[in-house]
Amino acid sequence: MTDPSRPRTSDVNGQLWGARARDWAEVQEGQFAAGYDDVLACAHVGQGTRLLDVGCGAGMAAQHAAALGATVSGIDAAPLLLEIARERVPGGDFRVGDLEDLPFAAGSFDVVTGFNSFQFAGNPLRALTEARRVTRPGGIVAIMTWGRPEGMEAASVVSALRPLLPPAPPGAPSPFALSDPDRLSALAVEAGLTPFQVIAGETQWVYPDLATAVRGLNSSGGAIRAASIAGDAAVSAAHMTALAPFRKPGGSIRLGARYMALLA
Repeated sequence: MTDPSRPRTSDVNGQLWGARARDWAEVQEGQFAAGYDDVLACAHVGQGTRLLDVGCGAGMAAQHAAALGATVSGIDAAPLLLEIARERVPGGDFRVGDLEDLPFAAGSFDVVTGFNSFQFAGNPLRALTEARRVTRPGGIVAIMTWGRPEGMEAASVVSALRPLLPPAPPGAPSPFALSDPDRLSALAVEAGLTPFQVIAGETQWVYPDLATAVRGLNSSGGAIRAASIAGDAAVSAAHMTALAPFRKPGGSIRLGARYMALLA
């Protein structure tokens, strides 16, 4: 199912996702906050839970876990995002690293989470195998990803950049690469995990105005890559066009999104 020879992508992802770290942290990261809280609740994260968030980004999910009493660690490829994570959770252990090669001993954590991160790994099977390795026996690995894109308002906005990018090869990392629950469950089993629960939820992406929405959307790794090919103006124009149906009379933006999570 997954080619073990596929290259790792942390160096590239670190540059892309860290390019506009503050914009991401201040505008876009929180759009899936409902999913973070849903997963943390289902994984029974609380006082004393040893939690590792892989692909932790600017640390919002880690911050929510710390507020529940968890002892938090995180790993990400983008040093500039990790600077923000350390500001948010001063007592956390945040490290630059690769999802496929976690710098932690076996059985170090009660819960390992990945919020919209495993689908961007160059080798998601290896990344999930590493997540299992560092989780204690009987612990939980929680994989949150986008829901199925069909009919999703937010997915139509994310897909607006497709014409600006070269065709992706089969199996390439992408936002929706693990959005099929059957495929995700099979991948988890292949990594040695035992799936026991699937969560599906809906949330709203809300922005006070068009400029803020474009600022947030332009900060994603995919948008940074598209801008490197087609230019910032083309990326902004694509996002503005895609957002037009979701503008409210007062100028705010509101659109629906879906997430899915597998607990194993």
